[in-house]
Amino acid sequence: MIGTMLGNRYELLEKIGEGGMALVYKAKCHLLNRFVAVKILKNQYSNDSEFVEKFKREATAAASLSDNNIVDIYDVGTQGDINYIVMEYIKGKTLKQIIVQNGKLNTTRAVNIAIQISKALACAHKNNIIHRDIKPHNIMVTDEGVVKVTDFGIAKASNSVTITNSSKVMGSVHYFSPEQAKGSFVDCRTDIYSLGIVIYEMVTGRVPYDADSPVSVALKHIQEPVVPPIEINPDIPQSLNKLILKAIEKEPVKRYQDIKDMLADLRRIEKNQVFNISTSDLDDDMTRVMDPIVTDDEDKKYDDDDYDEEDEDEEDEDDEADNRIIKKLNPKNKKRILIAALGVLIVVIGAVTGYFAFGKSGAFAKETTVPNVVGMKQDEAKKAIENKKLKFVLAGKEKSNKPEGTVIKTYPASGAKVKVNSEVRVSVSSGQDTLSVPNVVGVDLESAKDIIKNSGLKVGNISYRHSDSVQSGSVISQDPQPDSNAASNTTVSLVVSNGAEVKNVAVPNVTGKSVGEAYSILSGSGFRVSKSAVATSDRSQDGIVSGQSVSGSARPGAAINLSYYQYQEPKPEPKPEPKPEPDPKPDPKPDPKPQPDPDPQPEPNPPKQDGGTTNNNQ
Repeated sequence: MIGTMLGNRYELLEKIGEGGMALVYKAKCHLLNRFVAVKILKNQYSNDSEFVEKFKREATAAASLSDNNIVDIYDVGTQGDINYIVMEYIKGKTLKQIIVQNGKLNTTRAVNIAIQISKALACAHKNNIIHRDIKPHNIMVTDEGVVKVTDFGIAKASNSVTITNSSKVMGSVHYFSPEQAKGSFVDCRTDIYSLGIVIYEMVTGRVPYDADSPVSVALKHIQEPVVPPIEINPDIPQSLNKLILKAIEKEPVKRYQDIKDMLADLRRIEKNQVFNISTSDLDDDMTRVMDPIVTDDEDKKYDDDDYDEEDEDEEDEDDEADNRIIKKLNPKNKKRILIAALGVLIVVIGAVTGYFAFGKSGAFAKETTVPNVVGMKQDEAKKAIENKKLKFVLAGKEKSNKPEGTVIKTYPASGAKVKVNSEVRVSVSSGQDTLSVPNVVGVDLESAKDIIKNSGLKVGNISYRHSDSVQSGSVISQDPQPDSNAASNTTVSLVVSNGAEVKNVAVPNVTGKSVGEAYSILSGSGFRVSKSAVATSDRSQDGIVSGQSVSGSARPGAAINLSYYQYQEPKPEPKPEPKPEPDPKPDPKPDPKPQPDPDPQPEPNPPKQDGGTTNNNQ
């Protein structure tokens, strides 16, 4: 489904949740450029036309609800055999995940969450919509602490025959009202009951009724009295204890009749106001169960007495019955009543006498002490209780971190003074609460961590190895295996892929080959080749590889640089220029200028040749 485009608008990005009837995906709305949540009806329900019609009708009705504590519904559609609802995308955790992580919530936080859920239900009930599936799994809590109630309408449609037969829906049986379990008429008080169970779980860390099968849990909702939450968590105020007990009364007429009344009481508790909530406690419930037996005994006693004292003159049986009733009320029978009272007094005196007569032997001991059997195995606890002349009653099994079959609590508690032959109700551990391990194989590591944490489990050891089939950064395998059962504190170890293992390959030696041939050899072997020239004056070495940057072996695709010779014409050597003569050093003192002759002598005439004179015209 990932990558599917619904309505030419909603692109499914990743699966973020799964319920009994639908899958939930994070999607991108390309029209408004925002993230949304898309809930897609599972295929087995898409074939039921009646259910699909209810699915659409109720989802459309829920879309009309406008409240800050209700998840907004944006769109409802069908594409082929895909039926989907588009709703607000909530970044946060379910209330169930918060309870699992914290064990139980403090009173302040639990009341705050309960108030926000009540506001959502008040809006729904005002619009004549009954949720019918209030449970922590359907309640989102944002990172800012805002509560968002989800799945409006779908739970109502799940009353269809098709859904009733689904084992997934039975997962909500821990929050069913008795009238739901019996298939009776339901109204807004059904949501009030379920909310009471949710608050019970928030403050105690567990549901009030649990068993090995959904049917057994449903029967407990109908028949078994609840253990008051204050006995499990003494830190909660008495007012909150009474509010919870009133909300989860088995008879709807004894519960809150309107969610607004319950909301008002929650707000009083939030403000630490002192007030009284009228509700029956556990002892009243136990007495009420015994009423029919007492009534039958009294009827039998009166019948016997009247038979013994009947008037022999009465012959008509019908008149006789009427007269018996009159005799019971007639003041004339006071004498008989006094005689009967005297007889009772004699019996009491005899019993007291017998007590003192046999008290030392313990045959008529009035009281005994409840033994401490917490931590014992069921069989051992039964023997210890019966040795105290008390009746061992198995109240039920509860999830706990104690080994299966271990006694985790008794009612009355150990050390309490009780009458001989009284009942001691014992709760036995059914082992740790098991969770389903999610399948994160093939999921990237960060997403896998989030999925594991959101499932109530812890992330364990993370190791890495190479894989040819799983991309780097994704989970190869996990331990425990997917879909196996695990306790809430179980750690899930992961093996993450480092990608395919890369092995080195031999690098061909191309030294001495031509650069073109060397390039072809190396690139053909899967390497990236670069070249750099080295000048040479040897023409015979031109284009020959002189060296390579990598030799021996390397990873495929490694870069290798080739050095090769490149011939260059040698330049003629320039002739050396003659060195210039150095200038003579000047005399330190210049010669003085020559002085002219003061009396110059005329040059003598040249001598005459051959005794004659010189004739220039010759």
